[in-house]
Amino acid sequence: MQSEMKQAELSLFERIGGTDNIRRLAKYFYRIMDVLPETYGLRKMHAANLQESEDKLYKFLNGWMDGPDLYEQEYGHPMLLRRHMSFQVDIAARDQWLLCMDMALKEVVEDAQLRVELSDAFARVGDHLRNQPN
Repeated sequence: MQSEMKQAELSLFERIGGTDNIRRLAKYFYRIMDVLPETYGLRKMHAANLQESEDKLYKFLNGWMDGPDLYEQEYGHPMLLRRHMSFQVDIAARDQWLLCMDMALKEVVEDAQLRVELSDAFARVGDHLRNQPN
């Protein structure tokens, strides 16, 4: 019971293990997206070289999880909706993104409860970014 209370006091950044594990999460996410046939549509939305996207996701996730605001320091406020308006984010794209993220979470995050919390939070973000009706 006491360890659950201590966990609740920690930020997502602390619970995931800081920048190193966030870097691993971003790396796994893009490795998975790059090779998984089911995510071909999502992959086509990205540049041939995924390094810049991986780096931006890493920087964004640090701040999003209450760690250092690396993304904001370099690029300004994330403005997720505005930055994704040039992409057709429909249910399929959202689901492909979430598939990659859930698989990456399984590789990086040992704590099952934290995986569920992050997956739920990412699903809310994915829904928020949808700009197509279907």
